[in-house]
Amino acid sequence: MNKLTAFEAWSKAIISLQNELSPHVYERWLKPIQPLSISESTLLLGAPDDFFKNWILDHYGHMIAIALKEVTGDPEFKFLLEISKLETVTPENPIVKSQSISSVQPSIPAVPSSNGNLSDPALNTKYTFESFVVGPSNRFAHAASMAVAETPAKAYNPLFIYGPVGLGKTHLMQAIGQEILKRNQNTKVMYITSEKFTNQLINAIKTGTTLKFREKYRSVDCLLIDDIHFIAGKEATMEEFFHTFNTLYDYHKQIVVSSDKPPKDISNLEERLISRFEWGLVTDIQPPDYETRTAILRKKAEREHLDIPDAVTSFIADRIKSNIRELEGALIRVVAYSKLVGKNVDEAAAYDVLKDLIVENQKKITIDLIQRKVAEYFEVRPSDMTAKRRSRNIVYPRHVAMFLSREMTSLSLPEIGEQFGGRDHTTVLHAYQKIKKDVKRDPKAKSLMDKLSIEIKK
Repeated sequence: MNKLTAFEAWSKAIISLQNELSPHVYERWLKPIQPLSISESTLLLGAPDDFFKNWILDHYGHMIAIALKEVTGDPEFKFLLEISKLETVTPENPIVKSQSISSVQPSIPAVPSSNGNLSDPALNTKYTFESFVVGPSNRFAHAASMAVAETPAKAYNPLFIYGPVGLGKTHLMQAIGQEILKRNQNTKVMYITSEKFTNQLINAIKTGTTLKFREKYRSVDCLLIDDIHFIAGKEATMEEFFHTFNTLYDYHKQIVVSSDKPPKDISNLEERLISRFEWGLVTDIQPPDYETRTAILRKKAEREHLDIPDAVTSFIADRIKSNIRELEGALIRVVAYSKLVGKNVDEAAAYDVLKDLIVENQKKITIDLIQRKVAEYFEVRPSDMTAKRRSRNIVYPRHVAMFLSREMTSLSLPEIGEQFGGRDHTTVLHAYQKIKKDVKRDPKAKSLMDKLSIEIKK
């Protein structure tokens, strides 16, 4: 039979809990709780408001229940938590009138946050849904992200976004966080890169603070973790993230993950993590088309009050195709040039400013590519380019391919000959000179070479 007072039972439980939790967590969440009354098998505790009460029950209920069973020696002992007008409770002043009573339900233990209910999510305020340009390449990922932000942990959980670097994955993830916080500022949102997560774990292991590390990540309402492929092959990080994922998922907290590949294509990623990432929705982002690239540039120019002609943004969008980061970087470079020289930039000036980027973004021209395109045009097989056959329907296309190889690559004559079935450099030179002569005297031959060159560059 329990003979402890409410104050004594709670004081003993607090001592036990202090050994498991950080001082900040104790001060923020446990210290405000007051013991109100006690019966043979139940302790009545008071919380300041409904949010506080629910947070305690969700995040610390299991730990409090275990501590009270230990200090009372009663395996059936439980506690109730109510909202009350709290006063400082002493052994002589144990009871405050309650508004409502809730019984704690045993649940999977979640480690509480060391930051309280509000987060320092490291979100960039520029990354919002309003500033995100939607196009065919990202429409589905954008819609899924909006759904998650509107109803966290209900629409798609987890949400896994993948695609090449610089296409807007981080923008969408942070937009989700911004929107969730805008709808409820008390929501705890955490954005972090996988590299930083790994480094913080390593530091926690070194300093013996893994409990605080877990407190930080397993109590959030929404975890946004970028570049998850970084943890592949790192056993300790995968193990820690696996348990963090499970805790958040079991408590119906939103998880959003990004990567450069879909889960099943990430090398050295544990199968159990791949499986969990596929529980929700997996969606991709592809490089934007010309229209979307143009819209991105014009929206950025408008947002940052940049005076740039539409013809120039169209020119940049047509030439820079790799990713959004490089696209916007090109725009900034052109604007900077305009300010330095003190005049508006036209297409010719933009080309001069961006010529190094434009060269880098051009499709890499290989002899194999040239052979395939020429063979396709003349309706012969690519293998005919390297074969020993000398029939006219093969020789002329082969000569054309050799000419274009000399014109469109930096390879030497012997190197070109090697890729045309090991032919001598004199054979390549003969073919080049023959087609060059045709181009000079026959407009149709020139038109054909121009047409094939354009096709090869596509």
